[in-house]
Amino acid sequence: MTRIRIWLVIFLVGLVASGVTAFPLEHEVRWLHQLLDGSPAPQGLVDWIARVDRGIAETNDRYPFIMYGTDWLAFAHLVIGVAFWGPLRDPVRNIWIIEWGMIACVGVVPLALFAGPVRGIPLWWSAVDISFGVFGIIPLLVVRRMIKRLPPIGGDNQDAPEKPLRVIHGAG
Repeated sequence: MTRIRIWLVIFLVGLVASGVTAFPLEHEVRWLHQLLDGSPAPQGLVDWIARVDRGIAETNDRYPFIMYGTDWLAFAHLVIGVAFWGPLRDPVRNIWIIEWGMIACVGVVPLALFAGPVRGIPLWWSAVDISFGVFGIIPLLVVRRMIKRLPPIGGDNQDAPEKPLRVIHGAG
C-alpha cells in the first residue's frame, strides 16, 4: 500500500504543479522568454516562446477575461487532483479513478493532434503536450498493476451474488 501511495503522490504532484502554474501564466512565459532569449536554445523554440509571450501579454492587456479560461484550466487540474484522494485512502475500491485517469491521459494524444494544427500550434509543441499524457499514464499504470495484485475486499469491489429469478404468475 505504501508503494501505491508513493506513486499516487508523484502523479498528484505533477497534476497539481501543472495546475497551479496555469494561474501566473503571463509571468511564467515572460520569464521563460527572457531566459531563452540569447541562450543556445534552438531558434524555433525561442521564436515560439516569444510569440506565445507576445500573444498572452497582448490578450491580457486588451481582453483580460480571456485569461479566465486558464484560471479554469488550473482549477480543473486541482479538482482532478481531489478525485485521487479516493485511491489514496482505499486503492482497491477506487481503482476506477485510476482507470479514469488513464483514459484522460490517453485522450491527451488525439486532442493535441487535432486541436494543435487547428490552433496553429507547431507539431513539435504538440509532442510536448502529448508527453503530459504519456508521462502521466506511467504512474497510473504502475498503480493499477499494484492494486490488481492486492487481495479483493468485500462489498463494492466484488460482483454481487446472483439471486434466482422469481417467477411472477400473472392473471390471464
